[in-house]
Amino acid sequence: MKTTRHSFLLVLVLVMALAVFSCVVIACSDGQCKLLDQYSTDGDCEAGLYCFGCPSEFSGSRCVRSTTTNQFQLLNNSLPFNKYAFLTTHNAFAIEGEPSHTGVPRVTFTNQEDTVTQQLNNGVRALMLDTYDFKGDVWLCHSFKGKCHDYIAFEPSIDTLNEIQAFLSANPGEIVTLILEDYVEAPNGLTNVFKAAGLMKYWFPVSNMPKSGQDWLLVSDMVNKNQRLLVFTSKQEKEQSEGIAYQWNYMVENQYENDGMKAGNCSNRAESSPLNDKTKSLVLVNYFGSVPIKQLSCQFNSEDLVSMLNTCYGAAGNRWANFVAVDFYNRSGGGGSFQATDTLNGELICGCNDVHACVPGSTTPCKLDYNRFVASSKIGPNMLAQRGGGAVILDYLGSSPARIYDARVRV
Repeated sequence: MKTTRHSFLLVLVLVMALAVFSCVVIACSDGQCKLLDQYSTDGDCEAGLYCFGCPSEFSGSRCVRSTTTNQFQLLNNSLPFNKYAFLTTHNAFAIEGEPSHTGVPRVTFTNQEDTVTQQLNNGVRALMLDTYDFKGDVWLCHSFKGKCHDYIAFEPSIDTLNEIQAFLSANPGEIVTLILEDYVEAPNGLTNVFKAAGLMKYWFPVSNMPKSGQDWLLVSDMVNKNQRLLVFTSKQEKEQSEGIAYQWNYMVENQYENDGMKAGNCSNRAESSPLNDKTKSLVLVNYFGSVPIKQLSCQFNSEDLVSMLNTCYGAAGNRWANFVAVDFYNRSGGGGSFQATDTLNGELICGCNDVHACVPGSTTPCKLDYNRFVASSKIGPNMLAQRGGGAVILDYLGSSPARIYDARVRV
C-alpha cells in the first residue's frame, strides 16, 4: 500500500512537471507573442502590442494593441480629409503623473497615462484640450466653476503645443486636429500662444473649410500645402476675431460623459446640430464616462465602444465617425480604440470593416460571414449582436474556435 501511494505520487509529480514543461515549450516569447497571447515577460509581445491585464475581458495578462494602423502609410492619402477616421484623446493634457507646475499639489482627475508625444507616436491624431486664462497666460486645466486654479491646473499650453510642433516637424505627412474647450477671454490669447509655439506655419485656414457639407480638401493637398494643423474652438466669436474655426459649424457631435454611453442611444450634445445634419461634413463620437476610471476603461474601449460606433452610424444618417474620443486610449481587452479606428477607416475608405481589407490583394475578409463565424466560435448569435455585430475584429489569426473568438470578438 505504501509503495503504491509513493508510485502514485511520483506519477502525479511527473505529469505535472510534463504539463509545465509543455506550457513552457509552446509558450510564445521574445517578441513573437500575438494579439491576446499570454506571455512571460514584457518583451514577449510583437511590435504594435504591449502587455496588459483587463480582468473584465480576460484572465491574467495578455498582449493587446498599442498603436493604430496608419491609414496613409497602409494605403494612401488621396481621399478628402472627411473620408478618414482619427483616434482622439479626451482631455489629452490630463496625464497621470504629470508634475505640478504651480507648486501646489494637484487634486483632480486624470484621463490619460501617456504624454502627448507618446499619444501622437502611438497613432492618436486628434487631441481634446481645455484652455483657460491663468497666471497671465493660457493654461491647460480642469475647471472649478469655469475657472482654473492652482490645484486643478496641469501646465501652460505652450508646453503641449511645443510637443505638437515637434511631432508635425518630424512627420511631414501627418495631420493633427485640436478640439478646444475654450475658456480663454484674453484678446488674441490663443493666437498668441499658437504663434509662440511656431504652429502658424501648419495652420489650416477657415477659408478652406467646407460650410455646406461638401468634402474637405484631399489629404494629399493638405500635406503638399503644409496645412496640417486643424484647430476648432468652442467659442463661436473666435472664428471672426482670430480665424479659429467654430467647431459646430463643421462637425456634429454626440453627447459626452455618461449621457453619451447609453446603449442604443446616440443623440447630439446641446451645442451641436442633430447628428444627421449633413451640412456638417465631420462626425465626432465621444465615448467616456463622467468620472474617468482607468480600471473600467479596458471594457469601455472594447466591445462597448464598437457597439456605440454602430449606433452613432445610424443616428448620423449612415455616416461613420471621423473622430472617436476616449479616456485612457491604450487600455482595452484586445484591439480597443485602435481596432475601432481601423474599423472606421475600413468602412470610410472601402466599405469593409477593417482597413487592412482595403489593401489590394489583401487576405483580410471585407465583411464577416456571420453564419460561419457563429458555427465555428464559442458564442451564439445573441452574444455576437451584443458584442458589436459586423464591427468585430476581422484580423484572422488562426482557425481554431478559441482563436477566432479571441481575435474577432475581443476588441
